Amino acid sequence: MNYTLHHLSHTDLDGYSCQMVSAHYFDSIRFYNSNYGKEINECFNQILATIQSSESQKHVILITDLNLTMDQAKEFESKVSICDKEIMMFVLDHHKTGQECADAFEWYYLDSSRCATKITYDFFSALYGKDEKLSHYVDVVNAVDIWLEDKPEFELGKVCMGLVSGAREVNKIMFPEENSKYIFALLSKAQEYFTCKEAHIALDDAIHGIKKSFFTTSKNDTLSNLVSAYNVILLTQNRDKMQISYKEYKGILTYNIGNVSVIGNDFLTANPDLDFFMDITSKKTISLRSNGKVDVSKMAAHIANGGGHHNASGGLLSNFKDAFIYDTIKSQVMSIITNKG
Repeated sequence: MNYTLHHLSHTDLDGYSCQMVSAHYFDSIRFYNSNYGKEINECFNQILATIQSSESQKHVILITDLNLTMDQAKEFESKVSICDKEIMMFVLDHHKTGQECADAFEWYYLDSSRCATKITYDFFSALYGKDEKLSHYVDVVNAVDIWLEDKPEFELGKVCMGLVSGAREVNKIMFPEENSKYIFALLSKAQEYFTCKEAHIALDDAIHGIKKSFFTTSKNDTLSNLVSAYNVILLTQNRDKMQISYKEYKGILTYNIGNVSVIGNDFLTANPDLDFFMDITSKKTISLRSNGKVDVSKMAAHIANGGGHHNASGGLLSNFKDAFIYDTIKSQVMSIITNKG
């Protein structure tokens, strides 16, 4: 296959599992994940921008486990048609609400009797060959996603579903590639328990250790400390892209990072030349941490009608509109700070 595959999928077990299937069959893949609504549009535009800047001329856009509206389907088809690269696009969906699009577009395939992972596996395995281990995994996902309670794989699927929904340690907006690698690693490790006696219980008991094994490097520690160390490394590697300023001070902006006290302070310790750490959430709240150089309580009061302590404060950026691409989030926050003077 001489095409570069751009695989956009949902953010649940079924969505990520579709991507695990495509990763089994292809090497040249870029993964994108989205919930429903306008987030799909933002991700699709990101895919097109990536294609336009690529040296490769041939691309495939695969959308799985996401039900497009008629307006989205029309818009995406139009944008692909005017792109100066060779692009094939197809959707593999299992939501009945996609029926109108499936009836209107030949590239939109719908089958509500199977989960999207099974549709994807059946599609690619028919072309490139079946795989027994992968087929078993697909049956586990299918059992829980379309709620087949009488299937022996159902309880195991429930544990896998919880594993994905609880995998919040790596932020998908700031670090989408690393987030995908993390979830794929968890699900790959989970399959080692599929042949255990009472596999669903064995896997459930092992989840904490599975997570820790991903983040552990030279020495063991609490999961919280391991996750913080991992995120500090990612943030440090991306600090130039994520750097913001307030008056004469320099800091870094994160989005929904979680565990701000630990990660924020660990990051500032590792990057003493930066003055503050700011995290903004989808609820418009901000959390600020400082290494002593700037009074973030005054900063919070100035830009977010907030307050707190010299080195730990918070507030609300009421003009902030939630977004799904980090650069869009950063430009908004910088604009708000600049307008505050």
